[in-house]
Amino acid sequence: MEDIIVGADGRPRCGWAGATEIYLAYHDDEWGVPQHDDVRLFEKLCLEAFQSGLSWLTILRKRPAFRSAFAGFDPELVARFDDADVRRLMADTGIVRNRAKVEAAIANARAALELPDGLGRLLWSFAPDPATRPRPVSFADVPPTSPESTAMAKDLRRRGFRFVGPTTAYALMQSCGLVDDHLVDCWRAAPVTVR
Repeated sequence: MEDIIVGADGRPRCGWAGATEIYLAYHDDEWGVPQHDDVRLFEKLCLEAFQSGLSWLTILRKRPAFRSAFAGFDPELVARFDDADVRRLMADTGIVRNRAKVEAAIANARAALELPDGLGRLLWSFAPDPATRPRPVSFADVPPTSPESTAMAKDLRRRGFRFVGPTTAYALMQSCGLVDDHLVDCWRAAPVTVR
């Protein structure tokens, strides 16, 4: 895969965005865009956990079904799911049917509701200063984890969250804009300002 591709619109993009239309839309509209809404952050946390061991494309294709099955990922609603809901979810062919991941999503909703200042405040407390991070030039420059994602995963697990290791936490940070790993020549790369 090339590091940078040029789309039909003439814009240079991270190479992975050219694989499918779904990836293109996700790259251009979502990936790396700062997200602060607790419901959307909870959704991304859950989807990153469901993605573990699978392709992100699989998750993006199933996202509408996930949203329907998990009550729009509203933590207050998901936290009330019971054994009947677990059985319903395990029978839903539109989502990834992994009992440990389904139960983790429910446990994570309950843990999110216990946070005194909300999920967003906690997650964003681990965002590194963008001025201290060099902009990646190639995919080889993009790490699978970071000290911040390792600390985030440890803190989330301490608070009762499940399926949140350092790699999943880093993918969440990328997805929600806590870090911007668009390659330097990508049109979506935010300018880095040095203070």
